[in-house]
Formats: sequence, C-alpha cells, structure tokens
Amino acid sequence: MKNIFLIGMPSSGKSTLGKRIADVLHYRFIDTDKIIVREEGRSIPEIFAESGEEYFREVERRVLRNLKPGANMVVSTGGGMPCYHNNMEYIKATGVSVFLDVPVDVLARRIQAHAHEDRPLNNANDPELLTVLQKRYELRLPIYSQANIIISGETTEDELLRRLGKWL
Repeated sequence: MKNIFLIGMPSSGKSTLGKRIADVLHYRFIDTDKIIVREEGRSIPEIFAESGEEYFREVERRVLRNLKPGANMVVSTGGGMPCYHNNMEYIKATGVSVFLDVPVDVLARRIQAHAHEDRPLNNANDPELLTVLQKRYELRLPIYSQANIIISGETTEDELLRRLGKWL
C-alpha cells in the first residue's frame, strides 16, 4: 500500500485529519515536524533561529527521504516541505499526495486561536498575519496544486477515504 502524504498550509488540518485517517486505515501516523524536533533535539523555532531556514529545509528533505515507501503511513508534512528540494516530486513518486486547501482567513483564525508557538514563519500576534499567509499561500499554490487529490475547504474522513480509494 502507498503512503499518504498530507500537504498544505500550516493549520490546514494535516495532523488532525491525518491521525483519524491513519486510525481508520490501520496505518501509522507520522508528523515530519515531530521527527525533526526529536532528531534535532530542539524546537522548530530554535532550529530557524540558530541554524536558519535553509538548514531546516535540508533537514526536512532528509527526513522525507528516510520514510520508507510503501510502509502504510499517513504523513503530515510541514507546510513548506513540498516546496523545496524537489520534495513534491519525491512525494508523488513514493505515495499519494493530498492537498488540504483551506481558505487563508480560516488558517489565520486557527493560528490565532491556538497561538502556535512552533510556527516560526507565522506569528499569531502579527497584525499582518492574514497578508503574510495570503502571500505565502500564493507562492506555494503552484506546488500544492500538483497533488494527486485536492480537498477544498472542510472535509470529513469519509470524504477523504472515498477520494483515496482509487489510489490505494
């Protein structure tokens, strides 16, 4: 069975939906950001502050390529992961990609509601958060849109499972 890669902007629901889909399919759930934190021994904001974004993106690339193809995993990727180092090509070559396309205003509300401290590129208290997210979304959309499956707006596990059916 193919691995399932959930891609999209931060707070698009990749981890939440990914855990539920993994449970239903009896797959293993993987969050690449959690792997990075564990392997690096420091938080993502610390990695950005101490080593820079370029280093972080290289760590993402390594973590992605260390995931075993065909290992029955649902993988929640970091928001930028598909956009660097030909990662989207690798994702599509080794599994099924699902883009959770959530409106930017919804993403901003979720980020503010949860005040995520682990998102170095998205400050929940930034008055320009919506503008920053919109620009980042527009830059990433050409990559995200290459996904095998695109889910726009809210979705349920049943809908995602139905759409995944022909790919697994």
